[in-house]
This record gives sequence, C-alpha cells and structure tokens, in this order.
Amino acid sequence: MRPACPTRQRPVIPAPFQDIDRSECFIVQEERHTGQEIMQAAALWNAHGPDLFLSRGTIEILEIELRTHLPAGTQALADDALNLACRYQRLSGTAEIRFRLEKVRHDSCRRFHVDHVPLRLLCTYTGPGVQWKHADSEIIHDTPACWITLLKGRLYPGWSTKGAVLHRSPPISDLPVPVTRLLLTLDHPDACGMG
Repeated sequence: MRPACPTRQRPVIPAPFQDIDRSECFIVQEERHTGQEIMQAAALWNAHGPDLFLSRGTIEILEIELRTHLPAGTQALADDALNLACRYQRLSGTAEIRFRLEKVRHDSCRRFHVDHVPLRLLCTYTGPGVQWKHADSEIIHDTPACWITLLKGRLYPGWSTKGAVLHRSPPISDLPVPVTRLLLTLDHPDACGMG
C-alpha cells in the first residue's frame, strides 16, 4: 500500500501547478517523458484492461479498487496514475477525487468548452492529448502524450470568461490509422458522469 496523501496540512504545490492560483492563469501544463515501462504498461492496458475504470474516493480506496482491475504488466501505469491523483488531491484540497481511466476510440467532446468543475487534471498516456485554445483566439494548441494538463473550470473560485481557456478531445476518427487514446481524468468527487 502506498503512503497516504497528506490531507491535514496543505503542502507546497510544486511549480508549475502553483501558478493555477493566479487569477489570470487558466491552464498549466507540465512536460513529461514517462519512460518505456509506463508506455508498455499503457499499451497492455489498451490491449487487456477495461474500456473504462471510473471510481470516486480517497487515494487508498482508489488504489484498492484499481488493483482489482489491473491486467498483468500494468502496475507502472497504475502507480503513475495514483501519483497524479495524489498531486491533484493536494492541489484541490479535497479528501476524495473522481478518477476516470478510459480508452477513447472516437471523437468525444468535439467542441471547445469549459468544464463545470473547479479543476480538472488530464493526462493522455497513448494517442494525442487534449487540444486547447484561449477563448479570444483561434490558435489551437496540441498536447503531447503523457504531458499533464491542469484546467480551471467554471466552478473555480473567481472564475471569469476573461482570459478563459477552452479545450476539447482531439479529433481522431479521420486519422489514417485507428488510434486508441488512454485518458486519465481527475476531478472533484461531485463531478458529473459518475453513472
């Protein structure tokens, strides 16, 4: 069992995530290169794991539930996803989080939008990552696989439309070769979509 995330004291949030508290900051991205072990584990999850793992709870509960669904050879993926869940929990200050690990084989969320949540953390392990743009711009930014994207939603305290960042899932249905995105989404525990 992994050590529990600290919940009584709010530890220092490592850069660049701490920038999300600035009123003019609506997105923070962290460049990552996860290494071969996690990439192999993600490929094995795509081949043998469930299409959707969705749960809500503390890190300890999520770990126990995730462990029951782990295909052989995917522990490195689970460890990385749970580490990101710990980081999200420290940042959001919630005791529980909503944890969603999903295979996406189609164009989901085609329109640019802002989520109805306080904060959302996204990490696409396989396939193209989230696309985003500023509300007042037509320039679309593509996120590489495994990068971490933290987005303010409409429920973030003090959120306003001025300077907002919109995002969407990248279109994949027209790609010449079929692609499966393996997407981790971390949210406030009351985020919609638990059904």
